Amino acid sequence: MGAERQPHFTAQDRDASDVLLEQVNQAIESGLPLRIQGANSKSFLGREVAGEVLDTRAHRGIVTYDPTELVITARAGTPLSELNAALDAAGQMLPCEPPTFSDGGVGDATVGGMIAAGLSGPRRPWSGSVRDFVLGTRVITGLGKHLKFGGEVMKNVAGYDLSRLMAGSFGCLGLITEVSLKVLPKPRLCTSIALEMDSARALARLAEWGQQPLPISAASHDGRVLRLRLEGGEGSVAAAHDRLGGESIDPAYWRALNEHRLDFFTDGRPLWRLSLPTNTAVLDLPGDQLIDWGGAQRWLKSDASGSEIRAIVSAVGGHALSYSHGLDDSPFQPLAAPLLRYHRQLKAQLDPHGIFNPGRMYAEI
Repeated sequence: MGAERQPHFTAQDRDASDVLLEQVNQAIESGLPLRIQGANSKSFLGREVAGEVLDTRAHRGIVTYDPTELVITARAGTPLSELNAALDAAGQMLPCEPPTFSDGGVGDATVGGMIAAGLSGPRRPWSGSVRDFVLGTRVITGLGKHLKFGGEVMKNVAGYDLSRLMAGSFGCLGLITEVSLKVLPKPRLCTSIALEMDSARALARLAEWGQQPLPISAASHDGRVLRLRLEGGEGSVAAAHDRLGGESIDPAYWRALNEHRLDFFTDGRPLWRLSLPTNTAVLDLPGDQLIDWGGAQRWLKSDASGSEIRAIVSAVGGHALSYSHGLDDSPFQPLAAPLLRYHRQLKAQLDPHGIFNPGRMYAEI
């Protein structure tokens, strides 16, 4: 790939959101598509997009944050590390643990990219996804309007669904400029443990424990060792540790898993993310697997074809996403004809000129 084209605009003497709005309106007038990006830390996900780069990072900063209200509002270009630092200072967190896939500094992932990608970390099955914590957004639409949807309080539901729709849309439906998020207090105690057992037994135990009031907030298995994170009050965590047994491990494991820094991810074979129904048994797939989300998400390193992997995963009601850029012309699970029609109709309604990240998720007609 050649050098990327830089945005024509800077935010020197104008509000950065006005600059973004102007670039969108120019794209509408010219009919030229836009390739939306923040730090570009998740550019490996999805199909290649041809278009003028629209960089959101000048539009940054935390707009409002009152820890007593459990709500934070930030602009799209705000580094995720900056938002997390503000929450940490107040003893709070984003429970969905969005990964950054960046190393901080220049390549620091942004809040807008976090929402657009909609990726969640190890706590996802127990706390909810990124979408579940979105209260409201400001979005520049495909009609060149800068609109506000939802609100900044948890009881406000006006426009709530459209704000949630932005999560996981990969910039195909509109340009997110601002987002309000629900946050929660950090748990009083966090303990991580490891227990040796095979995959089949680990999945059986996780299914059993899922029916019980155990303070599990993360569960991963590498084929030999089941690792659990226990979070909550001191008494409940200590009681659960005594009951389950296991050796204490470094809690940094969960960050390494979330950011794909474990040895498993350094394997040169293509990486696939498999999303499966709860309590799915061990899958007979070529390659090596790493179980995450208590079994609902599994990482696969394999040289097998996408069609072979998807046939096996689809047979149990799951879907597969390629995490290796350029491996597959359809990195996202292909949609059934009715769903693809709805997808395209929604895109046409919200982005009638087809300027926002065209083809990022699925090929355009």
